[in-house]
Amino acid sequence: MHDIVDLERRGVPGVFVASAEFVQAAISQSASLGFPTVARVFTPHPIQDRTDDEMRAYADLVYDEIVAQIVAAP
Repeated sequence: MHDIVDLERRGVPGVFVASAEFVQAAISQSASLGFPTVARVFTPHPIQDRTDDEMRAYADLVYDEIVAQIVAAP
């Protein structure tokens, strides 16, 4: 989250990506960093011990959402 907030402060659009386990943590941390509406996308959880093919499938699931969030950035 710190990296995405740093990018936003520099005017570079970014999207925070994490697994669904971290939704509440991302909401809390982005608010505490002063960017409560920072773009964020969540993949299925867990990602630990996923095969390369499974990780590619997770990425495919959220790719369009990530691109949409970057394109929609002010």
